[in-house]
Amino acid sequence: MAIVEKAPHQKEMFGHPVGLYILFFTEMWERFSYYGMRALFTLFLVAETTSSNAGFGWSNDEALALYGWYTMLVYVSSIPGGWIADRLLGQKKTVMLGGALLCIGHAVLALNSEMTFYLGCLFIILGVGCLKPNISSMVGGLYRPKDERRDLGFYIFYMGINIGGFLAPIVCGYVGENINWHYGFGLAAIGMFIGQAVYVWGQKYLVNVGNLISRKNEKDREILDRPLTDIEKDRIKVLLISFLLIILFWAAFEQAGGLMNLYASQKTDRNFFGLFTIPASVFQSVNSFFIITLATAVGAFWLKWRKKGRESSSMFKIAVGLIIMALGFGFMSAASVQYENNGSSAMYWLILAYLFHTIGELCASPVSLSYITKLAPLKYASIIMGLYWAATGLGNKVAGLIGQASQELGEFEIFTGIAIIWSLIGFLVIAMLKPLKRLAHGAEEGEKKISDEEAEDFELADH
Repeated sequence: MAIVEKAPHQKEMFGHPVGLYILFFTEMWERFSYYGMRALFTLFLVAETTSSNAGFGWSNDEALALYGWYTMLVYVSSIPGGWIADRLLGQKKTVMLGGALLCIGHAVLALNSEMTFYLGCLFIILGVGCLKPNISSMVGGLYRPKDERRDLGFYIFYMGINIGGFLAPIVCGYVGENINWHYGFGLAAIGMFIGQAVYVWGQKYLVNVGNLISRKNEKDREILDRPLTDIEKDRIKVLLISFLLIILFWAAFEQAGGLMNLYASQKTDRNFFGLFTIPASVFQSVNSFFIITLATAVGAFWLKWRKKGRESSSMFKIAVGLIIMALGFGFMSAASVQYENNGSSAMYWLILAYLFHTIGELCASPVSLSYITKLAPLKYASIIMGLYWAATGLGNKVAGLIGQASQELGEFEIFTGIAIIWSLIGFLVIAMLKPLKRLAHGAEEGEKKISDEEAEDFELADH
């Protein structure tokens, strides 16, 4: 019997479609560019105009306000980005468009003027809006329904995000803080160009995902024209509830790029055994370092936990993630006390906080992405993913408002308040788990390992 060579988009590597690794490296470099810029954002804005490496000379309050608006718009733009994919271009082409806009945005940001700073930010907002929701949806499209590999696939994809997020603050942060802010922004641009090149090269592995649902095709037209069923409406309801939790999660977590970034710069003793001073922006890589080292372990833990028959629904994982992340702010409360007593706080408080934040993120964020691809109706897949990222953006805006409030209320009060209130919300969700799971109508039940025969059927179905 002749052996038929599989097409590129049907091939697997390490038990997952090769297309996953194309999306992995594309997102890795896109996140390198974004987190490289984010690590410098508030520090650049507050840098004195009279220094040799001049910034805009803004106050902390002004910088945190712009940071909140900017990060919100970056993610809220995912709604029109999802609409463009669902109605005009398809996910794959919209990701291509987003990558091109990001290349322009980061390149413009490297130029040294106030006008180019704002113009670069605008292109980045538009680019992330096109790329972010659609590349995540494409990851889900690589797997057939009920394939137990899907969650682990998102953990692998999430590692790509955070390899970029780990390297960027170290490389771009060091160059930006110690040599020139705009050289740091320029390195972020180089990263984005590499990511776009990887995506263009890997198109042959993505033939079967991210294509536009067309009215010219009878099967696709049926999907588009059919009204939502009651089950689909219930699933959208539970997704919207999960998005409220995502807003709360990122409202706390994103203190990392704003309040905690400034805290590291202004109130943390960053002297490393008298040898050198660690740049504040480097602490932005701690979260990503922990994700790289812990992502597969957390993913494997939840897989074993589920196989033992224990509660492992996505809503449960999100609630647990919210609680663990909130507890991390207890360490920042301790850092605030130490600062009040000694005039500075130790670096280990930041590192411990980021450790708990990371474990919480690994429980909540990649699971949320996978959850959407399980529950969202196909014809609204990209726009619902866009709503998820918009929820992330609103969380970023609330994070900026919380950071601004700390300038008046005090950091100890803010950190302690988050630790207590967010934990209580997480426990409340766990208490309401049964009715929330009923709205999902068994979308996560019966997940299993997919056989080769089932995988071939999935390919023939041309999902």
